[in-house]
Amino acid sequence: MDALPVSIRLNPFKGPNGPEGKTVPWSPWGRILDSRPQFIMDPLMHAGCYYVQDSSAMFPGHIFRRELRRLGSPRGVRVLDLCAAPGGKTTDLAASLREACGSDFTLVSNEVMRARAAVLVQNAAVWGEPSVKVVSADPSVFGRLLPGCFDIILADVPCSGEGMFRKDARAREEWSPAVVDLCAARQRRILADVWPALREGGILIYSTCTYEDAENDANLRWAADTLGGTLLSPEEGFGQYGVRTTDCGNLLKAGEVPGEGQWAGALVKTAAARPPRRIDMSVLKPLWDGSAPPDSDTPLGILFDRNKYACAEVDLPTALRFLHRDSIVLPDAPLGYNVICYKGHPLGLVKNVGRRCNNLLPPGRRILKDV
Repeated sequence: MDALPVSIRLNPFKGPNGPEGKTVPWSPWGRILDSRPQFIMDPLMHAGCYYVQDSSAMFPGHIFRRELRRLGSPRGVRVLDLCAAPGGKTTDLAASLREACGSDFTLVSNEVMRARAAVLVQNAAVWGEPSVKVVSADPSVFGRLLPGCFDIILADVPCSGEGMFRKDARAREEWSPAVVDLCAARQRRILADVWPALREGGILIYSTCTYEDAENDANLRWAADTLGGTLLSPEEGFGQYGVRTTDCGNLLKAGEVPGEGQWAGALVKTAAARPPRRIDMSVLKPLWDGSAPPDSDTPLGILFDRNKYACAEVDLPTALRFLHRDSIVLPDAPLGYNVICYKGHPLGLVKNVGRRCNNLLPPGRRILKDV
């Protein structure tokens, strides 16, 4: 079998640093690489300079940017990434929102499963966007507590996973027609539960990583007809790159595009929505709030003030020892807190106590492989 394609998406607010490659047609920051580097050993990935993401999974981000422009990129826009772990789409939306709206937006990134939410927190912290709030709630909570709150909701829902067959043996083994039916019903429940949280005139972007019509076109059409919306036209401009148009969206099939499988479509909510009460995101009890990160994550923020701490520029071996959570020695650094930097990019904090430094990298982010 041919080698599976590999791609990354650059963080435009941490500089153009990362492996070089061909630009993904539907993502200005996406890059398709010729080969797969050993990402875990690249400090720039740990610094949040780029995110490893399949190029097909970047297509919903293209739909999001299109719809954000159509709304006029309003200041104060509120966006919900409903099924967000591990964080690829959240970081894509975050970069798009900052480019279009500056700091004047809120992005709520949700993952109902707590174990997966922990991974989402780590990836959001490394990306460093202060306007992201990570929460863990059932979709119905948003409809109940925040009616009419969101201008755009991205629902990248759990699915039967046909688009992942090429790289995921477990997805192949678990697939069956019964699984498709189960997933389609669950997806409709998710959409119905979160629907009250979308304002009238707001945008629902719906995506899956399967090829099944029951989970894709049929479900988005069901949402439009049953919940109250107008379907938006599929994208027509990427046929030369293998992107298909379907009745309600776009289909990217592994082997036809330089990535795995993905389907995405969108609609405008036409049903009346209750006007939002005073918006209080604290009702969601954020697991991580980018506007008030813990001290160990502060240097990773894209708005980090380099004058807040002394910065210690280190070489690759020292950077990897820091990321392994080893104790390191900085004989020329001042005592107290120092930011470890690699090629000018912060990796995290240490406390220099003289003969050694106490490593303050969060344990969950340490490199487990020998360095």
